[in-house]
Amino acid sequence: MRLPVFARTRDGLPSTTALLRALVEALATLLAAIATMLCTWVAAPGPGPAVLAVVLCLSLSRSQLDRDLRGRLEAAVVLPLVGLVALGVGLLLRHWPWAGAAVFVAGMFVSIWLRRFGAMARRAGGLIALPFVTLLTVPHVQPTANGVLPVWLVPIVVALLALFWVSMLHLLVRRLRIRPPVDEDDAPIAIPATQDRPGLAVSTRMAIQMAVALAVSFALGFLFFRERWGWIVLTAFIVNSGNRGRLDVVYKSGMRVLGAAVGTAIALGLGQHLGVDRHTSPILMLTALFLGVWLRPFGYAWWALFVTLALALLQGFGGGEPTGLLWQRMEEIVLGAIVGIAAAWWVLPVRSTDVLRRRLADALAALSEALDPATEQRSAARFTAALDRVEEVTPPFRAARLLLRRRAMHPADWADTLLDCREPAKALIDQGATPGRLRQAVGAARRALREPDTLLPLLRALRADLRSG
Repeated sequence: MRLPVFARTRDGLPSTTALLRALVEALATLLAAIATMLCTWVAAPGPGPAVLAVVLCLSLSRSQLDRDLRGRLEAAVVLPLVGLVALGVGLLLRHWPWAGAAVFVAGMFVSIWLRRFGAMARRAGGLIALPFVTLLTVPHVQPTANGVLPVWLVPIVVALLALFWVSMLHLLVRRLRIRPPVDEDDAPIAIPATQDRPGLAVSTRMAIQMAVALAVSFALGFLFFRERWGWIVLTAFIVNSGNRGRLDVVYKSGMRVLGAAVGTAIALGLGQHLGVDRHTSPILMLTALFLGVWLRPFGYAWWALFVTLALALLQGFGGGEPTGLLWQRMEEIVLGAIVGIAAAWWVLPVRSTDVLRRRLADALAALSEALDPATEQRSAARFTAALDRVEEVTPPFRAARLLLRRRAMHPADWADTLLDCREPAKALIDQGATPGRLRQAVGAARRALREPDTLLPLLRALRADLRSG
């Protein structure tokens, strides 16, 4: 599921407009989660259905499946069916763990594998994955005895309530125009799908990697951490989710471990010094989720920190010694991260550099089209959307460049140089200018994508030509 990429200032910090837009979207998501949780609590009291409500609201908001009428109708049809499946898997995980794990792994494999069949299949895969992710935090949705709904109906009602409130809040935000204005239309710009290399499709390789990581995590958890297997599986899922190559998985693993350490330590401090109980814990958990949703577009470490804090508040510490439980959780999180890295590195690996080059190629192709005099309606929208996709895969390369202290000929330099072309390119395209030397510079950069030694100088030359007009 693709997250929005927000503009940053020249020093790399989020712009004020980006922070405000993210703040409004996070508030809408939080209000939808609270409304869904309150409705759920009336119909099916208990922590399980309430957590299911919150997680579904977060996932629906991120995927933006409610953006149009078609998406809402698809979600309304598919979510109840998937909710029933998730209920069955939860029962299996509770009573027949190995069978439940097998069904879970198969479901996640299918949700990723479906991406190769187009936009509709990708949306269906996203819907399929939603309740399965919830099972990692609350394996069994069990309302209390005084609920008005039978157990089998709970996930269906919760899913429909989440869809209703997320849709209503998002529609309200758009209708009231309370988000700060943006330069271009807020609708997503379609980027032509790139062809996979001969062999297995990238989505199939990612699905196999996820299946292997989850299967190994379940096996390790059931064999060695029988009561605490969820943290291993959850970490392996998180670091492999949205896999964009080996370096991306290593980067997310590091952020996950760091965020988990800080988040769990904060949770322990809150429990010891503020007296967190069943009344204050939900408020703190929602606050942590709000901060995570707000700051996630600006760095994965924020999400890792706050979601770990929320999970620690949710699941509690089981009455054990806090310090000992902290080390146990860190042990399981590190183990899950290692499993995820191993799956990405040795099971049909995808090079992150290849992913970056593919996205650079898409951006340069969009720029070439926008500068072509034969193009009837020229617009910078497709080029800026392609640059957003470049920005998505750049943070791991920047982190590697910083850690390795390597400045010359690093892939992060390719991305940063092309990203610097955003504003001058938009200005020239809006003016209708099509300088011949500029089109030649774009063509030279496109031809150099397979030549690391020449790509950076040619991208810098293109940036200079764009700035000189």
